[in-house]
Amino acid sequence: MTKALIKKEQDAFVKAVTKALKEAAKEARRQAKIHGTKVWVTIDGKIVGLKP
Repeated sequence: MTKALIKKEQDAFVKAVTKALKEAAKEARRQAKIHGTKVWVTIDGKIVGLKP
C-alpha cells in the first residue's frame, strides 16, 4: 500500500468514527430528555451533569 492510500483509508475511518460518535451523543441526549435524567460530560476536567 502506498502512503497516499493509507492516508485516504485513515481519513475515511476517522470521518466514520466521528459521525458515529456524534450520532451516539445525540441519541444519549434524546434518551436523557425522555427519561428526565442528566447528561454527564467533562468541562474543564470536571464531570458535570447537564440537563438535555
